[in-house]
Parts: sequence; structure tokens; C-alpha cells
Amino acid sequence: MKMSGKRFRRVLELALVLVLLLPLAGPGAIPEASAVTQAEINALKGDAGKLASQKKDIQAQLKAIQSDKNAAMKKKELLESQISIIQEEIDNINAQISMYDQLIAQKTEELAQAEADEAAQYELFCRRIRYMEEQGETSYWTVLFSSSDFSELLDNYMMIEEIIQYDNRVMDDLEALQNRVSVEKNALEEAQAEQEEARKQQQSAQQELKSQEDEVDKLISEINAHEDQLEAMEEELNKAAKELDAQIKAKEKEYADQIAKVKSESGFMWPLNASINKLSSLYGNRKHPVTGKPGKHSGIDIPAAKGTPIYAAKSGVVITSEKGSGSYWSYGNYVLIAHSDGTNTLYAHMSKRAATKGQTVKQGDVIGYVGTTGRSTGNHLHFEIRVNGNRVDPLNYFKDKALYIGGVSVWG
Repeated sequence: MKMSGKRFRRVLELALVLVLLLPLAGPGAIPEASAVTQAEINALKGDAGKLASQKKDIQAQLKAIQSDKNAAMKKKELLESQISIIQEEIDNINAQISMYDQLIAQKTEELAQAEADEAAQYELFCRRIRYMEEQGETSYWTVLFSSSDFSELLDNYMMIEEIIQYDNRVMDDLEALQNRVSVEKNALEEAQAEQEEARKQQQSAQQELKSQEDEVDKLISEINAHEDQLEAMEEELNKAAKELDAQIKAKEKEYADQIAKVKSESGFMWPLNASINKLSSLYGNRKHPVTGKPGKHSGIDIPAAKGTPIYAAKSGVVITSEKGSGSYWSYGNYVLIAHSDGTNTLYAHMSKRAATKGQTVKQGDVIGYVGTTGRSTGNHLHFEIRVNGNRVDPLNYFKDKALYIGGVSVWG
């Protein structure tokens, strides 16, 4: 059917109106799922609950020995176990806070996008309202009655119906975007509130950690006042060193293939900052630095401030990284590294370990931090070297380094 010029002009006019009413930009796509989820944070909270239970058990044991004056070392052991758990709690909370930082950043971005989409849709809605007001209530009827024949009437009716449906979609999309803004805003506020609660828990845990560390310092002062306890500490450390000799062989066998793949350097690196060059105890036969009585020492002791980084003296594989318990509690937190040239190194009394069992480390990697855990009465690194299973004097490998003990050069 041939379309008249008048009808053609009317159809073109309506089509142009519909095109002008299309949104400048539709609602933004819903953001992809967050990289950090609440489920991951809840999993960390579950781990925190387990740590709290372990800490409660230790507190019960501490209470049971409060009245026993001769149990100072046992109390120190329990306090250090509790300090270790509190530190894990703090690490757990720090991980939660970090995840909340990411979650809040994501939610803030999603909220901003939702608000921008809502603003654009609202502007479109206002434009439609203004247009309808300008056209008046009779505009649709005018279009219909201006039809020249029944076929044109049907065409005009279908175009009007499409415009009405479009207007309805504009309002529905605006309502959906308003709901989305509300949801994103609530999610952001909830994440911010939970992060604030985690920060309060962090502060409380840090205060508890400080209190427990002060208690350990107090016990160390008490222990230093009793020579018999200091002698017992020396005996226990040497006993642990001998028992560890047998354990090392089994560990080296377990990790033999991995150890063989790590090329060891020809020499040993000083395990602390190069500027730290004072010793408090030498290897072998010596007089105890506090009691003055003769004894045997399985390594060298290097005093340093708590938290000083401890470095791997040579590349190798960590075959032991433990808190120190039972026979090996004397070492406190300690790390043992096996090297492919048949040597291994031990680092004891750490405040915190930074290497895990089975980890391959390079010479100079940080494996822990100086502390006074185990049978220790001051912050220092107890450092041992074994060659083919036999303990040797570590100073044999540092003869080119200026070292002092009691203000006197160890080299005479």
C-alpha cells in the first residue's frame, strides 16, 4: 500500500519524538562479584574463635600454678604460649581489617556507580514528565484522530503504546536503581561498622599482649636471682641440642630431594645486622655469664633488641619451624635450616618466626625476629652450626668479622 505524503510526514514526526526520548545512557551494568567476600572474613572469625579457646585453656593452667614459687620456668613457658596465640589473634584481626579495607573500597565504588546511574535515570524521568506536561493530556488523542485511514490509525496506536511502555520502563528502572542504591549503602555501612569492631578487638589484643610480655619480663628478673634455675636452663638447652641431633638426620632424609636442589653458598652470612657485633656467650666450654660456673654451650649468643630481623645464614630448606615445646621448649621459637653442603643452622629464642617448615629460603631472607622465648633471660639470638651432624663453633666461619664479648675482642 502506498503511503500518502501527509501520513509519511506524521510517521516520521512520531519516530523522531521516540528517538529523542531514548535515554542518553542506560543504567550501568551491575558490578561483578566482589573480590573479597563476607564468607572469607567469617572464616577468619572462625579461626579467631579457635585461638580464643586455646588461650582460655592456657589461662586455666596458669591459674593452677600461681601459688607455686618454684614453677617460674613453667609459668614462663605457658605465658609465652599465650603470647604466641595472642600474636596469632592480632595477625588474624589484621587480616580481617585488611579485607574490610578492600571490601569497603569495593562497596564505595559500587555505591558511587549506583548513585550515578540513579541520577541519570532520574534526569531521564524528569525529561519525560516535562515533555508530557508540554504536550498536554490530549496529545495522544490528537495523534489518533489525525489518522487519515484505519491503517494509519493502527500504526499511530502502536507507536503510542510503545511510548507508554517506554515511560513505564523509565519509572520501573528508576525504582530499581533507588533500591540498588539503598542496598549498596546498607552494605557499605555494615562493612564499616564491622571493621570498627575489629579495630577495637585489635586494640584490646595489643593491650593484652603488652601485659603478658611485662609478666614475662618480671619472671625473667625473678629467674636471674636464682643461680640454680640458671644452671638448669643451661643443662636443658644442652640436652635439647643433643636430642635434636638425632631428629635432624630424619628431617634431612625427609627433605633430601628438595635440599639437593638448593645450591648453598660457600660461606655463611652473619645472621643479624652487620653492625651487631657483640656476643654474650661463646661456643663450647665456658663460664656461665651470670653464675660464673663452668659449663658447655652448644652455640653462640648474640644480644639484640626484641624484633630485630634474623637472616638465613645460607640458602637451604627449613626443616623445622616450631614454637618449641616438650624437650625443645628450651629453644623457644626456633627455625632449623638444612643446606645442600651437609651443614645446617639453628636460630633460637625468636619472638616470632617468619619461615615455615618445608620453605626454601635464600641467604639473607628474614626467617624470624629476636626475642627471649624458651629458656632465655634476655633478648638475644642463640645461633648454632652443624657440619654433617656435628655441632661446631660458629665463629670458625666469621674470622674476618670484628666481634667482641665483654668489651674485649674474641680473637684476643
